Amino acid sequence: LRRIVPPPTWDAVANTFAQPKPTTFRVNTLKATVEEVQAEVEAHGCRLQGVRWYPTAFILREGRLRDLQETNAYREGRLYVQSLSSMVPPLVLDPKPGELVLDLAAAPGSKTTQMACLMRGEGRIVANDSHRTRIYKLQANVALQGARNVEVTRRPGEAIGRTQPEQFDRVLVDVPCSTEGRFQVREPETYQYWKPVKIREMVRKQRRLLAAGIHALRPGGVLVYATCTFAPEENEGVVQGALERFGAAITVEPITPRWPRVQPGLVAWDGQRFHPSLRHTVRILPTDEMEGFFVARLRKRTSV
Repeated sequence: LRRIVPPPTWDAVANTFAQPKPTTFRVNTLKATVEEVQAEVEAHGCRLQGVRWYPTAFILREGRLRDLQETNAYREGRLYVQSLSSMVPPLVLDPKPGELVLDLAAAPGSKTTQMACLMRGEGRIVANDSHRTRIYKLQANVALQGARNVEVTRRPGEAIGRTQPEQFDRVLVDVPCSTEGRFQVREPETYQYWKPVKIREMVRKQRRLLAAGIHALRPGGVLVYATCTFAPEENEGVVQGALERFGAAITVEPITPRWPRVQPGLVAWDGQRFHPSLRHTVRILPTDEMEGFFVARLRKRTSV
Protein backbone atom coordinates (compact mmCIF):
# COMPACT_ATOMS: atom_id res chain seq x y z
CA LEU A 1 0.00 0.00 0.00
CA ARG A 2 2.93 2.35 0.62
CA ARG A 3 3.85 1.90 -3.04
CA ILE A 4 0.37 3.01 -4.14
CA VAL A 5 -0.47 5.83 -1.73
CA PRO A 6 1.34 9.17 -2.21
CA PRO A 7 3.61 9.92 0.80
CA PRO A 8 1.76 13.12 1.84
CA THR A 9 -1.45 11.07 2.13
CA TRP A 10 0.02 7.99 3.79
CA ASP A 11 -0.58 8.85 7.46
CA ALA A 12 -4.19 9.85 6.84
CA VAL A 13 -4.88 6.64 4.90
CA ALA A 14 -3.10 4.39 7.41
CA ASN A 15 -5.03 5.88 10.32
CA THR A 16 -8.36 4.89 8.76
CA PHE A 17 -7.64 1.21 9.47
CA ALA A 18 -7.93 1.95 13.20
CA GLN A 19 -11.12 3.99 12.93
CA PRO A 20 -14.55 2.35 12.65
CA LYS A 21 -16.61 3.69 9.77
CA PRO A 22 -19.93 5.41 10.55
CA THR A 23 -23.20 3.74 9.59
CA THR A 24 -24.42 4.96 6.20
CA PHE A 25 -27.56 4.29 4.22
CA ARG A 26 -29.47 5.33 1.14
CA VAL A 27 -33.16 6.00 0.74
CA ASN A 28 -35.14 3.47 -1.29
CA THR A 29 -36.78 5.88 -3.72
CA LEU A 30 -39.00 3.08 -5.02
CA LYS A 31 -40.94 3.34 -1.75
CA ALA A 32 -40.40 6.81 -0.30
CA THR A 33 -38.89 10.24 -0.85
CA VAL A 34 -35.65 11.41 0.70
CA GLU A 35 -37.51 13.99 2.79
CA GLU A 36 -39.95 11.42 4.19
CA VAL A 37 -37.25 9.00 5.29
CA GLN A 38 -35.03 11.73 6.72
CA ALA A 39 -37.89 13.09 8.81
CA GLU A 40 -38.85 9.61 10.01
CA VAL A 41 -35.32 8.65 11.06
CA GLU A 42 -34.60 11.99 12.74
CA ALA A 43 -37.88 11.74 14.65
CA HIS A 44 -36.47 8.51 16.09
CA GLY A 45 -33.64 10.51 17.69
CA CYS A 46 -30.93 10.08 15.06
CA ARG A 47 -28.90 12.92 13.59
CA LEU A 48 -28.12 12.61 9.90
CA GLN A 49 -25.64 14.23 7.55
CA GLY A 50 -26.28 14.30 3.82
CA VAL A 51 -23.73 13.01 1.31
CA ARG A 52 -22.65 15.74 -1.12
CA TRP A 53 -22.10 13.46 -4.11
CA TYR A 54 -25.23 11.31 -3.64
CA PRO A 55 -28.38 13.20 -2.55
CA THR A 56 -30.28 10.03 -1.53
CA ALA A 57 -27.54 8.88 0.90
CA PHE A 58 -26.96 9.78 4.56
CA ILE A 59 -24.34 9.33 7.27
CA LEU A 60 -25.58 8.49 10.76
CA ARG A 61 -23.81 11.07 12.94
CA GLU A 62 -25.69 10.51 16.19
CA GLY A 63 -27.34 7.24 17.08
CA ARG A 64 -26.41 3.60 16.53
CA LEU A 65 -27.13 1.09 13.82
CA ARG A 66 -29.52 -0.57 16.26
CA ASP A 67 -31.49 2.68 16.50
CA LEU A 68 -31.78 2.76 12.74
CA GLN A 69 -32.90 -0.86 12.63
CA GLU A 70 -35.70 -0.10 15.07
CA THR A 71 -37.36 2.34 12.67
CA ASN A 72 -40.26 1.34 10.47
CA ALA A 73 -38.35 2.81 7.53
CA TYR A 74 -35.71 0.10 8.00
CA ARG A 75 -38.13 -2.74 8.73
CA GLU A 76 -40.34 -1.91 5.75
CA GLY A 77 -37.53 -1.36 3.27
CA ARG A 78 -37.73 2.39 2.80
CA LEU A 79 -33.99 2.63 3.45
CA TYR A 80 -31.03 0.32 2.85
CA VAL A 81 -27.91 0.26 5.05
CA GLN A 82 -24.94 0.28 2.68
CA SER A 83 -21.36 1.55 2.77
CA LEU A 84 -20.71 4.71 0.78
CA SER A 85 -17.99 3.09 -1.33
CA SER A 86 -20.38 0.30 -2.28
CA MET A 87 -22.72 2.92 -3.74
CA VAL A 88 -20.10 4.12 -6.23
CA PRO A 89 -20.11 1.33 -8.89
CA PRO A 90 -23.85 1.64 -9.72
CA LEU A 91 -23.43 5.41 -10.05
CA VAL A 92 -20.54 4.90 -12.47
CA LEU A 93 -22.54 2.31 -14.44
CA ASP A 94 -25.45 4.80 -14.59
CA PRO A 95 -28.26 2.42 -15.67
CA LYS A 96 -31.23 4.09 -17.36
CA PRO A 97 -34.97 3.36 -17.07
CA GLY A 98 -36.06 0.79 -19.62
CA GLU A 99 -32.65 -0.85 -20.08
CA LEU A 100 -31.72 -4.52 -19.63
CA VAL A 101 -29.02 -4.72 -16.94
CA LEU A 102 -26.98 -7.63 -15.55
CA ASP A 103 -25.60 -7.73 -12.00
CA LEU A 104 -23.23 -10.66 -12.43
CA ALA A 105 -22.35 -11.35 -8.76
CA ALA A 106 -25.28 -9.67 -7.04
CA ALA A 107 -25.69 -11.05 -3.51
CA PRO A 108 -26.67 -9.68 -1.03
CA GLY A 109 -28.39 -7.17 -3.34
CA SER A 110 -27.18 -3.76 -2.21
CA LYS A 111 -26.09 -2.65 -5.69
CA THR A 112 -28.97 -4.49 -7.39
CA THR A 113 -31.60 -2.62 -5.41
CA GLN A 114 -29.68 0.65 -5.80
CA MET A 115 -29.75 0.19 -9.56
CA ALA A 116 -33.49 -0.51 -9.40
CA CYS A 117 -33.87 2.92 -7.79
CA LEU A 118 -31.67 4.59 -10.41
CA MET A 119 -33.87 2.98 -13.09
CA ARG A 120 -37.05 4.08 -11.26
CA GLY A 121 -38.24 0.47 -11.36
CA GLU A 122 -38.43 0.54 -15.16
CA GLY A 123 -36.66 -1.92 -17.43
CA ARG A 124 -35.22 -5.20 -16.15
CA ILE A 125 -32.31 -6.27 -13.97
CA VAL A 126 -31.03 -9.84 -13.93
CA ALA A 127 -29.42 -10.28 -10.49
CA ASN A 128 -27.28 -13.40 -10.53
CA ASP A 129 -25.24 -15.14 -7.87
CA SER A 130 -23.83 -18.64 -7.71
CA HIS A 131 -23.73 -18.97 -3.90
CA ARG A 132 -26.53 -21.19 -2.62
CA THR A 133 -27.02 -19.52 0.78
CA ARG A 134 -26.33 -15.93 -0.28
CA ILE A 135 -29.02 -16.16 -2.94
CA TYR A 136 -31.69 -16.28 -0.23
CA LYS A 137 -30.44 -12.99 1.22
CA LEU A 138 -30.51 -11.49 -2.28
CA GLN A 139 -34.09 -12.63 -2.83
CA ALA A 140 -35.18 -11.29 0.57
CA ASN A 141 -33.61 -7.87 -0.02
CA VAL A 142 -35.09 -7.54 -3.50
CA ALA A 143 -38.55 -8.38 -2.12
CA LEU A 144 -38.30 -6.05 0.89
CA GLN A 145 -37.08 -3.17 -1.27
CA GLY A 146 -39.97 -3.65 -3.69
CA ALA A 147 -37.64 -3.97 -6.70
CA ARG A 148 -40.19 -5.59 -8.99
CA ASN A 149 -38.06 -5.16 -12.10
CA VAL A 150 -35.42 -7.56 -10.72
CA GLU A 151 -35.16 -11.21 -11.75
CA VAL A 152 -32.97 -13.29 -9.40
CA THR A 153 -31.02 -16.20 -10.90
CA ARG A 154 -28.50 -18.68 -9.48
CA ARG A 155 -25.96 -19.73 -12.07
CA PRO A 156 -22.18 -19.77 -12.33
CA GLY A 157 -21.36 -16.22 -13.32
CA GLU A 158 -18.61 -17.44 -15.63
CA ALA A 159 -21.25 -19.20 -17.79
CA ILE A 160 -23.56 -16.25 -18.44
CA GLY A 161 -21.50 -14.95 -21.33
CA ARG A 162 -22.15 -18.24 -23.15
CA THR A 163 -25.83 -18.62 -22.25
CA GLN A 164 -26.84 -14.96 -22.77
CA PRO A 165 -24.34 -13.50 -25.24
CA GLU A 166 -24.53 -9.80 -26.10
CA GLN A 167 -27.96 -9.29 -24.54
CA PHE A 168 -27.43 -6.63 -21.89
CA ASP A 169 -27.25 -2.84 -22.20
CA ARG A 170 -25.16 -2.56 -19.04
CA VAL A 171 -23.30 -5.06 -16.87
CA LEU A 172 -22.02 -4.71 -13.32
CA VAL A 173 -19.12 -7.03 -12.47
CA ASP A 174 -18.55 -6.42 -8.75
CA VAL A 175 -16.28 -9.38 -8.13
CA PRO A 176 -15.27 -11.38 -5.04
CA CYS A 177 -11.87 -10.11 -3.95
CA SER A 178 -9.29 -10.12 -1.14
CA THR A 179 -11.22 -7.22 0.53
CA GLU A 180 -8.13 -5.28 1.61
CA GLY A 181 -10.19 -2.10 1.56
CA ARG A 182 -12.21 -3.34 4.52
CA PHE A 183 -9.38 -4.21 6.91
CA GLN A 184 -9.94 -2.95 10.48
CA VAL A 185 -7.22 -3.24 13.12
CA ARG A 186 -9.70 -3.93 15.92
CA GLU A 187 -11.51 -6.65 13.94
CA PRO A 188 -9.07 -9.50 13.20
CA GLU A 189 -11.71 -11.38 11.24
CA THR A 190 -11.44 -8.70 8.54
CA TYR A 191 -7.82 -9.58 7.74
CA GLN A 192 -6.72 -12.82 9.42
CA TYR A 193 -7.55 -14.86 6.29
CA TRP A 194 -5.30 -12.74 4.06
CA LYS A 195 -2.21 -14.18 2.40
CA PRO A 196 -0.53 -13.60 -0.98
CA VAL A 197 -2.01 -16.79 -2.44
CA LYS A 198 -5.48 -15.32 -1.79
CA ILE A 199 -4.78 -12.63 -4.38
CA ARG A 200 -3.72 -15.19 -6.98
CA GLU A 201 -6.86 -17.26 -6.32
CA MET A 202 -9.08 -14.20 -6.69
CA VAL A 203 -7.41 -13.07 -9.92
CA ARG A 204 -8.24 -16.34 -11.67
CA LYS A 205 -11.92 -16.02 -10.76
CA GLN A 206 -12.04 -12.28 -11.51
CA ARG A 207 -10.62 -12.75 -15.01
CA ARG A 208 -13.29 -15.34 -15.82
CA LEU A 209 -16.13 -13.18 -14.45
CA LEU A 210 -14.98 -10.07 -16.30
CA ALA A 211 -14.69 -12.03 -19.56
CA ALA A 212 -18.21 -13.42 -19.03
CA GLY A 213 -19.55 -9.92 -18.42
CA ILE A 214 -17.95 -8.65 -21.64
CA HIS A 215 -19.44 -11.53 -23.63
CA ALA A 216 -22.90 -10.82 -22.12
CA LEU A 217 -22.71 -7.10 -22.99
CA ARG A 218 -24.17 -5.90 -26.29
CA PRO A 219 -21.96 -3.85 -28.63
CA GLY A 220 -22.18 -0.22 -27.56
CA GLY A 221 -22.99 -1.18 -23.98
CA VAL A 222 -21.20 -0.22 -20.76
CA LEU A 223 -19.62 -2.49 -18.16
CA VAL A 224 -18.31 -1.53 -14.72
CA TYR A 225 -15.69 -3.70 -13.03
CA ALA A 226 -15.27 -3.12 -9.28
CA THR A 227 -13.47 -4.53 -6.25
CA CYS A 228 -13.06 -3.52 -2.61
CA THR A 229 -9.34 -4.24 -2.56
CA PHE A 230 -6.10 -2.35 -3.23
CA ALA A 231 -4.14 -5.12 -4.99
CA PRO A 232 -3.20 -3.99 -8.52
CA GLU A 233 -3.17 -7.65 -9.56
CA GLU A 234 -6.93 -7.78 -8.88
CA ASN A 235 -7.62 -4.33 -10.29
CA GLU A 236 -5.57 -2.85 -13.13
CA GLY A 237 -4.03 -6.26 -13.82
CA VAL A 238 -7.43 -7.89 -14.44
CA VAL A 239 -8.58 -5.04 -16.70
CA GLN A 240 -5.26 -5.22 -18.56
CA GLY A 241 -5.86 -8.93 -19.13
CA ALA A 242 -9.26 -8.14 -20.67
CA LEU A 243 -7.73 -5.50 -22.95
CA GLU A 244 -5.15 -8.03 -24.15
CA ARG A 245 -7.81 -10.70 -24.69
CA PHE A 246 -10.46 -8.60 -26.45
CA GLY A 247 -8.27 -5.98 -28.10
CA ALA A 248 -9.97 -3.02 -29.75
CA ALA A 249 -13.42 -4.48 -29.02
CA ILE A 250 -13.35 -2.80 -25.57
CA THR A 251 -12.06 0.53 -24.33
CA VAL A 252 -11.57 2.05 -20.87
CA GLU A 253 -13.67 5.18 -20.41
CA PRO A 254 -12.79 8.12 -18.12
CA ILE A 255 -14.59 8.40 -14.79
CA THR A 256 -15.24 11.86 -13.37
CA PRO A 257 -14.29 11.57 -9.67
CA ARG A 258 -16.87 12.93 -7.25
CA TRP A 259 -15.52 11.30 -4.11
CA PRO A 260 -12.82 12.28 -1.63
CA ARG A 261 -9.30 10.83 -1.80
CA VAL A 262 -9.42 9.40 -5.32
CA GLN A 263 -6.38 8.69 -7.47
CA PRO A 264 -6.08 7.46 -11.07
CA GLY A 265 -5.28 3.86 -11.85
CA LEU A 266 -1.69 2.66 -12.13
CA VAL A 267 0.06 2.14 -15.47
CA ALA A 268 2.74 -0.18 -14.10
CA TRP A 269 3.16 -2.66 -11.23
CA ASP A 270 5.94 -5.10 -10.33
CA GLY A 271 7.65 -4.66 -13.67
CA GLN A 272 4.46 -5.06 -15.73
CA ARG A 273 3.38 -2.18 -17.95
CA PHE A 274 -0.34 -1.52 -18.33
CA HIS A 275 -2.15 0.16 -21.21
CA PRO A 276 -2.10 3.97 -20.77
CA SER A 277 -5.92 4.01 -20.62
CA LEU A 278 -5.74 2.33 -17.20
CA ARG A 279 -5.17 5.87 -15.90
CA HIS A 280 -8.92 6.34 -16.50
CA THR A 281 -9.76 3.81 -13.77
CA VAL A 282 -10.08 5.11 -10.20
CA ARG A 283 -8.85 3.87 -6.85
CA ILE A 284 -10.77 5.25 -3.87
CA LEU A 285 -8.40 5.40 -0.92
CA PRO A 286 -10.05 4.94 2.50
CA THR A 287 -11.21 7.94 4.50
CA ASP A 288 -12.95 8.29 7.85
CA GLU A 289 -16.24 7.60 6.02
CA MET A 290 -15.33 5.45 2.99
CA GLU A 291 -13.64 2.11 2.45
CA GLY A 292 -11.05 1.42 -0.21
CA PHE A 293 -12.47 0.58 -3.65
CA PHE A 294 -11.44 0.24 -7.30
CA VAL A 295 -13.72 1.02 -10.25
CA ALA A 296 -13.22 0.73 -14.03
CA ARG A 297 -15.76 1.66 -16.71
CA LEU A 298 -15.50 -0.20 -20.03
CA ARG A 299 -17.30 0.35 -23.34
CA LYS A 300 -17.83 -2.55 -25.75
CA ARG A 301 -17.31 -1.23 -29.26
CA THR A 302 -17.85 -4.38 -31.34
CA SER A 303 -18.88 -8.02 -31.00
CA VAL A 304 -16.28 -10.42 -29.65
